[in-house]
Amino acid sequence: MPSSRRRFLRQAAHAAAAFTASSVLGKFALGQSATARVYIDSRRQIAPLDRNIFGSFLEHLGRAIYEGIYDPASRLSDANGFRNDVKDEIRQMQVPLIRYPGGNFVSSYNWLDGVGPKQDRPRVLDKAWNATNTNQIGTNEFMTWCKAVGTEPLMGLNFGTGSAEDAANLVEYCNIEKGTRWSDLRRKHGVAEPYKIKHWCLGNEMDGPWQVGHMTATEYGYKAEDAARQMRYIDPSLQLIACGSSGPGMPSYLEWDREVLEQCYDYVDALSLHRYVGNTPDETGSDSSKFVAMNLSMEKQIHETLAVCDLVQGHKRSPKQLWLSFDEWNVWYRARSGDALRGHGEEAPHLLEEIYNLEDGLLVGGFLNTLMRNADRVKIACLAQLINVIAPIMTNPTGMLKQTIYYPYLWALQMARGKVLNLLVESPTYEVSGMGQVPYLDCAATASEDGKTTLFILNRDLAKPHTVEVNWEDKAPGSVATATTLTGSDLKAFNTFDSPNRVAPQPFDKPSTANDRTKFEVSARSYTVIQWGV
Repeated sequence: MPSSRRRFLRQAAHAAAAFTASSVLGKFALGQSATARVYIDSRRQIAPLDRNIFGSFLEHLGRAIYEGIYDPASRLSDANGFRNDVKDEIRQMQVPLIRYPGGNFVSSYNWLDGVGPKQDRPRVLDKAWNATNTNQIGTNEFMTWCKAVGTEPLMGLNFGTGSAEDAANLVEYCNIEKGTRWSDLRRKHGVAEPYKIKHWCLGNEMDGPWQVGHMTATEYGYKAEDAARQMRYIDPSLQLIACGSSGPGMPSYLEWDREVLEQCYDYVDALSLHRYVGNTPDETGSDSSKFVAMNLSMEKQIHETLAVCDLVQGHKRSPKQLWLSFDEWNVWYRARSGDALRGHGEEAPHLLEEIYNLEDGLLVGGFLNTLMRNADRVKIACLAQLINVIAPIMTNPTGMLKQTIYYPYLWALQMARGKVLNLLVESPTYEVSGMGQVPYLDCAATASEDGKTTLFILNRDLAKPHTVEVNWEDKAPGSVATATTLTGSDLKAFNTFDSPNRVAPQPFDKPSTANDRTKFEVSARSYTVIQWGV
């Protein structure tokens, strides 16, 4: 892309920054007032909530798989080597979908190394993370674990060293009942019934120079088109996700997405997005008040990517509208250099083991609000990752630790149901560098078929509590069934195995409703969820 055009796009992005903080929030933010007001009308809905937006991710990276979900030497493991405590926790959380096996790992992964008799599987040096993969966990073991925890897979495909034919072969292995080369191989491996895996990622971050097999957008688009055709010949019901830009910081951001979709739009169902955020000098000026507003940059990224999808739809005059898979998102910036990224040939090295504090938990709540508010076009999203690696849950030989980001994620899993409501929020605002006026109160809400309404509230004010008045526009709710909050006096506080409850949910006084209004106060530095029954 010519430098003048890049300058134009950068200038346009900067000019839109102030607009983004308010207009991207147009679904829920207006004006200022001393008391924040939330207007809820169950008739005003954004979209049905696809629970796959609360998915997660397990990559063959660090201790996510080995010592995470699988540890046959542990007294805590079952006969298959899976950690019972982890398995029980994921089942109780009701994580709906988990992306696997990568991530950067997948771009040099040969799926055939991970099937068949375990004693015959090769030990392989993973090029992405410079670690040894024993291949004791592969496709069939992962699918067994998915069934045990009640989740569905989002399968990643090798578009680095792998071919389109390799991708189609894996679909045949997983989804055809019998009578073909690869389905019969699965049956030989002891699995009679096909898995019927629905969702597939066509590669990972192929725009990134760090990626094994990195290629141009046009090259990738042609490969994705070829693979998609071959895969659909085998199973026409597949939902295929093209590899989008790795993030807004990429020099080819959005242009990559456009070029890819010009090639493969007719053959895919969705486009992927990735985003990691850190409270760093470069990204936020190490300013926590800006950091807790960074979910708005995710919102901006969603809207920009959708604009490109719809542009290509218009060019092609296609009746099909793509949806988005935000299949990597999280806070990640501390364990992101040096030995935190290189395994030195070890098995299950300690990589990307980010320790999360209170402000990280608050921002993750904001991210979840953003995903819910965009449920009309975001159908899959994956908190990256689930166990040990940039994760809400950590393990050691004796048990598990719940990090601060675990709690907002759990509340969304447990209580966000039904349809996402189109809220109107009047909130005081504050100035954020590069973002303009940002509302102190960030809200999302859902209404379930059984009559429960759930409100999620991020208070970005680091110094003061805020009074919230909920105005029920069509009908008053029932009594409050659940009210809880994540807050504290120290934004940098975090949990450890020795002090696991330093940052933990606190009871929130259940507010009452009178004259179709519910009034309460949310603490400074807090993420609060309130659920009303029928």
